[in-house]
Amino acid sequence: MLSRLLLVVLPLGLLAACAPSGPAAPPRQSAQSAATTPTPAAASPTAARPASSASDEVRLVLAPGSSEARFRVTEQLAGRNLPSDAVGTTRAVSGTVVLRGGQAVPDQSRITVDLRTLRTDQPQRDNFIQRNTLETQQYPLATFVLREVRNLPVPLPTSGEYTFQLVGDLTIHGVTQPASWETTATFTPQQVQGLAKSTWKFADFGMTPPRVPLVLSLEDNIRLEIDFVATRAGT
Repeated sequence: MLSRLLLVVLPLGLLAACAPSGPAAPPRQSAQSAATTPTPAAASPTAARPASSASDEVRLVLAPGSSEARFRVTEQLAGRNLPSDAVGTTRAVSGTVVLRGGQAVPDQSRITVDLRTLRTDQPQRDNFIQRNTLETQQYPLATFVLREVRNLPVPLPTSGEYTFQLVGDLTIHGVTQPASWETTATFTPQQVQGLAKSTWKFADFGMTPPRVPLVLSLEDNIRLEIDFVATRAGT
């Protein structure tokens, strides 16, 4: 009798073990639904991905011979009642500025001034500055690497006048200092024309103020200016 009962119960048990359980079906349907229906988190990065920045690139090239760099230092000359400015100028200014999406591209944005060509109204002063103050035989160039543009609309304007800051690294006399230039410029579809100003002391760049018999006294501040005309590449 017991053997007959086992013959009936064991096959039923095996069938029950092999049969799929009821609760397992819903999880499979949920997994399939998740695979075919994207979640908001997965879709968000694609929606937020910025467009190519190649179309946002602007290259500005200083027009040869059209830009002028200069320094101004207030001095008291012998035989004069009032102080005046000693002004040294040069048109040996070259360089390119590249903006991408409104941001400066430092490795492509460099302005260079040939200090050997600086001239004032006094040849004696010029000779002293070249030999002793700037030491242009050893340090012939001044360079500015642009790293940031502040308070300028994006994209770059094609009309109107704006005041903004150019921030980067200025190298003179073999010394590099962070520099900020207050700049006012007028924009057209073809050009950007303006004036950039910055102020330094002689000691900031390891220089000694010039001393010549004609000059009784000299202020320590150097005012640097660049009148620039830049053409938009491709226009």
